[in-house]
Amino acid sequence: MGNIQDVGRKIFFLYPHSVIQEELVEHIIRNEYEVYLVNDHQRLIPILQKYPDSILFINIDERMKEPDWERYIKSLMNSEKTKGVQIGILTYNEDKELARKYLMDLMVPGGYIQLKLGLKESTKIILKTLQVHEAKGKRRFVRARCSANIPTEFNVELFGKMHDGYVHDISTAGMACRFRQDIDLPVKTELNRMQLKLRSRIVMVSGIIAGRRNTEEGTIYVVIFTDYISSQAKDRISNFVYYTLQAELKKEMDKVNVG
Repeated sequence: MGNIQDVGRKIFFLYPHSVIQEELVEHIIRNEYEVYLVNDHQRLIPILQKYPDSILFINIDERMKEPDWERYIKSLMNSEKTKGVQIGILTYNEDKELARKYLMDLMVPGGYIQLKLGLKESTKIILKTLQVHEAKGKRRFVRARCSANIPTEFNVELFGKMHDGYVHDISTAGMACRFRQDIDLPVKTELNRMQLKLRSRIVMVSGIIAGRRNTEEGTIYVVIFTDYISSQAKDRISNFVYYTLQAELKKEMDKVNVG
């Protein structure tokens, strides 16, 4: 699983409100946090057991009555396998007694966030919570491995000829890739106007080869994107990373047996 300081924490939103799904999560992704939206509280438990350093924001306005949410949250906080999960509450409920219960009695470490404060203020509070819990660790960028069954390819013109290949993993900072053709490129080679195909979306980037390693499949090149990568390209890569990781989580949760 790796040291949490190196890889950062996974951030789960359980039964997220529409404002979370539609807008707030965009801001969190752009800040390079590893975010997942989840709609099954039972299947989530084994995932939290696997990643006990996660941060979990729970929407207590949906799916279950409040006393049932209290029992669910207590069971996570009292279990040896999940007591390290940093739980926060998200709600539109303005009941001060409810807030006092979660903050003072249960002492949820992730705070109690009143969404009626508005999108801007809620985003600010959540980002501050993630910062306090060092959710990024030492990792600066969220990276996704590219599955063989998802079209993740690139092409670039080199020496007057078009070359193409496969993206192995990617973040907004760079990617690891392999050329389809046998080609020998030294470190510091510039790759200008590369066309990436990420889940059928076209993204234009430029980069420079920062490293290379030999594998059984061929040479893997590490490419760092240049500083003038467009905001549109960054957004498309961010979205690709998010949806790829989300699909991986779904596969993992689909394997969970709920008795």
